[in-house]
Amino acid sequence: MACEICHDSHWVIERVDGVDRARRCDCWRAALAGMQLAQARIPRGYAHCELANFEPNTDSLREAARRAAAFLEAFPVPAKGLLFHGRHGVGKTHLAVAILKDAIRLKGARGYFYETRELLKLVRDTYAGGEATEMEVLRPVLDADLLVLDDLGAEKTSEWVQETLGLVVNTRYAERRPTIFTTNLADTASDDVNSLVVRIGARTRSRLFEMCEWVEMDGYDTRQVGVHPSAEALARYDRESPDSDRNRRRGDAVDRPRSMARAGLKPRGAADLRWAGGKGGSR
Repeated sequence: MACEICHDSHWVIERVDGVDRARRCDCWRAALAGMQLAQARIPRGYAHCELANFEPNTDSLREAARRAAAFLEAFPVPAKGLLFHGRHGVGKTHLAVAILKDAIRLKGARGYFYETRELLKLVRDTYAGGEATEMEVLRPVLDADLLVLDDLGAEKTSEWVQETLGLVVNTRYAERRPTIFTTNLADTASDDVNSLVVRIGARTRSRLFEMCEWVEMDGYDTRQVGVHPSAEALARYDRESPDSDRNRRRGDAVDRPRSMARAGLKPRGAADLRWAGGKGGSR
């Protein structure tokens, strides 16, 4: 339907002090926001995510929602970015996407969503002779007004992975561009193969403490029990799910030493974050 004010010209003529002046019609801003949302790479599965329909049911999730709203209010110059961390299915990506969408719609931001493994694959694919170079792929990531980097640490680590992520983190930190990260990994000791420091490197982890507020999100996995679970569903989740508090504690005590021994991994030092480029790393 055509705009009733400007008839889709996106301009309005107003008389000010006897002089006709042109200004942008409000529909232009809505059209621009719609275009930027379409280019933001938000997956269809998260298209419904809004701050208004995020349903916190624990104190930590309510605090996470409060931090999300405060970040958006301060944008484009929040004091720090955000790093949402916690188990699967508690709403980390929901909040990150909701912030991104509102920053685009309400603040006119140029923003992008990338799942970390997908971003690394796009960079690797440039080494196979594609038209784009690795820096052409990374340029929107480095320059975006707001970047959401989802599922940090889920990728198999390597020196190349740590260098590439270090380039993204350090560049955005140096340019003071807000970034939102999500991760399922715990911030545990460097001898834990499933810790964030092992996956991304000690230097990048340290930088994340400088540039982000770390926001823990603790709750049950809504993918397993739903948003409004019954008491019976929660009891079954606690009893049977490997992600429940009870079973996670049991797994830490029994499975972790054996998994570490099988992996044969030792603590790694910080990767050199200078951009080397031209390397595919391990696949």
